[in-house]
Amino acid sequence: MDFDTTIVKKLLSTIKKYEYVGISGYIQPQFQVIQSDGAKSFNGGDFQPNVNNRFMLRRGRIRFDYARFDKNNMPQVNFVFQFDGTEKGVFIRDFWGRIYENSLNMFSFTTGMFARPFGYEVNYTSADRESPERGRMSQLLMKTERDLGIMTTFEARIKTNFLKYIKLDAGLFNGQGLSATTDFDNHKDLITRFSIKPYKITPKMIVSGSISGLFGGMEQSTKYIYRMDGNSNFTVDSSANNIGKISPRTYYGVDFQLKIPNRKGQTEFRAEYIRGVQTATQSTSETPGGIPTNNGKLSPLYIRNFDGAYFYFLQHLGSKKHQFVVKYDWYDPNKKVKVTKINTGFSGADVRVNTIGFGYVVYPNDNFKVIFWYEMPQNEKTILPDYSTDVKDNNFTCRAQYRF
Repeated sequence: MDFDTTIVKKLLSTIKKYEYVGISGYIQPQFQVIQSDGAKSFNGGDFQPNVNNRFMLRRGRIRFDYARFDKNNMPQVNFVFQFDGTEKGVFIRDFWGRIYENSLNMFSFTTGMFARPFGYEVNYTSADRESPERGRMSQLLMKTERDLGIMTTFEARIKTNFLKYIKLDAGLFNGQGLSATTDFDNHKDLITRFSIKPYKITPKMIVSGSISGLFGGMEQSTKYIYRMDGNSNFTVDSSANNIGKISPRTYYGVDFQLKIPNRKGQTEFRAEYIRGVQTATQSTSETPGGIPTNNGKLSPLYIRNFDGAYFYFLQHLGSKKHQFVVKYDWYDPNKKVKVTKINTGFSGADVRVNTIGFGYVVYPNDNFKVIFWYEMPQNEKTILPDYSTDVKDNNFTCRAQYRF
């Protein structure tokens, strides 16, 4: 009897531990068609040569959450593991822990691998997003959205005054995100975001928004640094003193959301604008995941001024199970060059692209949704061979999502 009692106590203790564990996940199988074989795409990656349609598993996520609370039911500690599995392999997405102070109930501290606190679209989960992918600018500047670092958050967890509508995040990060397996320099990115949570300004109008800043850079391993001059040309600085200096990555962003509830759902508008300075290479404006090289040699760095924006219009159609979505975004990776000046000294990394997409989302139940999406990117026409006309890269995506 004593043995049985001991077993029961151990079993109850184990069950008690696991009642704080949450498990969730989703998968996103999809079918896509694009205008031309082997076209480049920001909707799930480039197509293979001689291929213009494909089935693929875009995401397969499983997430484990563990949380503990104090006697007043206020959070004390939280940590998260999230994995992503597709036909390409299994990768980590979130590995972070968060501790809360329980005196003022206003601060928390997060360490590990987690989403950068910048802007709206970067932090809007892929499970809820109405368009298949984030915009071109988000994917190039903050690939996979996450990075290794530490963050302090001010967010009142008591509902007594106006502070409940305010959130402030500030963190230090390696800078290259999940595109690298290790940090490659001593410089860190400081990222901040000041947010106003959804607030009812009228009974049928809810607004929210934020301002964000990223102040970072990367250490220069080569003496060759290219910058734009006043004549819309790249000029090289080849001083030996350049090695070891920091090339800038500085972003400023503002975003705004407006929801108008109605009897059968809601109308929603979202807007986000980002501008700044990006350091990358001649062929791409993507944030480098390591020290850039080409055929074993160090690649020169290119510094560009950029800007871009996203605009969403979302409308439920008679019920919350049906939704119409229109999205427009642009990304201008090099604001200091006119389209008529883009010649052999430039590349596709300097060409502006405007993208309009629209789609229909149906939610048969809480665990299943289907997206039908058509997207039309339009690039500037230049004298570069690959961009002398609009690239044939319009594409269609049909995606199913299963979620638990």
